[in-house]
Parts: sequence; C-alpha cells; structure tokens
Amino acid sequence: MTLAPPAAGRREEVRVSYEVLLTETAAFLARLGVPAGRARLAAEALCYGDLTGMDSHGVFNLGRLYRPLLESGGADPVAEPRIRRDLGACVLLDHRRALGLWAASEAMDLAVGRAARHGIGLVSVLGGTHFGCAGVHARRAAERGMVGVVASNCGGQRIARPPLGAAALLGTNPLSVAAPALPGRPFVLDMSTTVVPTGRVRTAARDGREVPGGWLTDDAGRPVTDAAAFDRGEAWLGWLGGGPETGGFKGFGLGLAVELLAALLPGAASGPAPAALEGDGRPGGSDDDIGFLVLAISPGMLRDGFAEDARRMFGTVLDCPPLPGRGPVRYPGHPEAERAEACRASGVALPASLHAELSGLGLRLPALEESR
Repeated sequence: MTLAPPAAGRREEVRVSYEVLLTETAAFLARLGVPAGRARLAAEALCYGDLTGMDSHGVFNLGRLYRPLLESGGADPVAEPRIRRDLGACVLLDHRRALGLWAASEAMDLAVGRAARHGIGLVSVLGGTHFGCAGVHARRAAERGMVGVVASNCGGQRIARPPLGAAALLGTNPLSVAAPALPGRPFVLDMSTTVVPTGRVRTAARDGREVPGGWLTDDAGRPVTDAAAFDRGEAWLGWLGGGPETGGFKGFGLGLAVELLAALLPGAASGPAPAALEGDGRPGGSDDDIGFLVLAISPGMLRDGFAEDARRMFGTVLDCPPLPGRGPVRYPGHPEAERAEACRASGVALPASLHAELSGLGLRLPALEESR
C-alpha cells in the first residue's frame, strides 16, 4: 500500500473497522496464550483507548508493552486470581501476574456483585500488571447503575519526583471515577495524577510533535517541549497543578493518596522505598506487583432517586452557557462516548506508522479509508 505524503502539520492515518481491530487484537493476545474469552475482554479494554481518543493507552501498546510483558513472563497469560481474604463487602485479591487488561475488569465485576448484596464492594488487589485505561474498568460499574472507583499505582516503578525533591518516587498513579449520568453518556473521570501519563509523551515523540511547556521540565525546572527528551532521561514528568507555586503539591498529594489506597492497603509493591534514594534518583524500578483499589457503590441500596438526580445534575452541566466562541460545555466521559459512537460507525483512525507496525505483528487490518 502506497500513501501520498502527508500534508504539512498533519499526520498520515489509516481508518480501520473497530470490530476488525477488536477481533484481530483479541486473536493476537490469544496467540500469546491468553484464553479466548479473556483475550476478548482484554482487547475490549485495550481498544477502548482508541475508541475514546486516549490512543496513548490503546493498541499503540500492543507490541511495545503487552507482547513483551506476556512473552517475558511478566504477565502470566493463564494465571487465575486467588482470593486471600473475604469479608463479604471487602475482598483481598491476588492477581498472581494475570494480564491486567482483563483481570481489572473481572475485579470490578466482583466488586459490583458484592455491592449488589452489601451496598458496597471493595476489592483490594496485589500482584497486578498494567491494565490500560482505568476508566474502562470503572465504567463497568456505571453501566450497572453504580458508582465505580479504580485507583492503581505503578508497582515498584518510579517516574516522577516530589515537588522540591531530587529523586523519582512515584508512578503516574491513575485514578478513575465513573457513574451513571445521561443515557449512553456516563460520567467517566479518568486521569493520571501527573500532568499527563507517559504514553501521551511517547505518542507525541512517535509523531514528531512537541509537547506543551507544562508537561516536562529539565533538572532545573525549566520547561522542555521535546517529547523525546523524556525517554532520553533529559526531562521529568510534572504533577497536576504544575510547579510548587501553582499547585503541584496537590497532584503529588493525589499520587501519594493513590499509592496509599492501591499499594499499601493490599501490600503490593510501592515506589517510595529505600532503593528510590540510592544512585542518581532518576526514574527506575519495575512495574511488577502493581496494586489496585477497585470499588463499587450501589446508590439504590442507600436511597431512592439517585439516577434521576444524576441526570438532572449532569444535564445542568451540559446546559451551562459556553464562553463566547467556545464550548460546548461537557462533563468527563461525554465527549469520549460521542467519539466512541462515531468510531464504531465510521472506523478508528490509526497513524499509518502504527497501522504498519500492527500489520507486522500479524494483525489483518484492511483500510476503510486513508486520510491525511
């Protein structure tokens, strides 16, 4: 397939069917030993990133992250999670290196089942592996009329340093909260506690794009816009809020809160450990033994009228008048749901370089159209 050169300032793309992308991704994971049903669930979690515009957590990671993880034994394709302690509403669950893409969704399903009986279901997970977008797992609760919360640390991996600190201590530590809102448009907050996840920086580097000045800084705290500088070890990832003077302690505090709830609670690996203070303090460690907090809350067990009140509240957000020439106003999850509907109807646009990479992995992804 030969494509014309891209127009200046725009990346070359290939549009493929979502269902084909999903089926081919599941087949690829099955060839790596993941049982067919769980491979499909894992593929749904991975392709969710491409459906909703969070392509840094989509199939971009299939060959870069998940294939090496499975082939090296970092994730066990046939692992069976094991309950270590069961208190009814609360469960301590050992994932035993199961692939997080499916195992985190099954953990949420377990939490939802407990919440249906007790009003709340808390599943505390150790021994986990990378699970993609936190939101795809949290929204499983919202689809059942519940509130879902997912928080994860990065195991023993250390990426970002504290404000005023010289050594990396924490990972990006994502947090997601999902709940019913308007029909087909659940509220889904899905965020890293750093200003962006590392995947956003790496997709920018892949595309040859600069990043905004607030994403990366050098050793002296000066802004860095060269995305590739991060993986060269020449730039640090910042926290939500920016520097110490603009609220960076809030993002760092959220990151520590996630570490507390996701890692210390189940006894998973943690980034802030004595080894973090040895050497030059650069990013390091490994993302083995990731910890999750998975929580489901059943509002209907507490009171009547929650769903109607949620529709009213989130509808009011949509009705907020935009600034002149701006808008429309949307709540987290709404634009992602709109994008997902469009992609299911007209296909998912993949960068041509990624399409070629996936084809090289054996995925058969015929183009629906090619755009630049």
